[in-house]
Amino acid sequence: MIESAAIIKIRALFKSQKLAVLSTFNQDQPYSNLVAFAETRDCKSLIFATNRNTNKYRNLLKNRSVSLLIDDRTNLSGDFNQNLAITVLGLAEEVSSDEKPSFKDLLISKNPNIKGFVNGADNTLFKVTISDYISAGFNSVEKLHIQAKLP
Repeated sequence: MIESAAIIKIRALFKSQKLAVLSTFNQDQPYSNLVAFAETRDCKSLIFATNRNTNKYRNLLKNRSVSLLIDDRTNLSGDFNQNLAITVLGLAEEVSSDEKPSFKDLLISKNPNIKGFVNGADNTLFKVTISDYISAGFNSVEKLHIQAKLP
């Protein structure tokens, strides 16, 4: 399979980054959190963990639409010309018990320092099924539509 330049760029960014800014909705207001994430091999889904006793969890149950921002900034002046930020748009759903072991392994493999959190009794996993990627540098924007229809 030949991958597009956009997917190659996205894979490279995902490989280099462990954190994303997750945005959910709290009534009519956006609500953002940092999350450790892992991507599936096909780059059509992202996995993250959250505690069930949080606003984030309650927001996800009320409205599955999310965005995640993943970027490579270094907080140096070169970021204005050379940075890459990917916005991921999609629908989040709590991971089923059948999928949980493999997705736990995927998330812990990329983020071994959160193993205790991922395995915590009050915590759960979410899978974001990606509909679009929006790639943005300081002076450019490119949209890549991944799936025609979300479940």
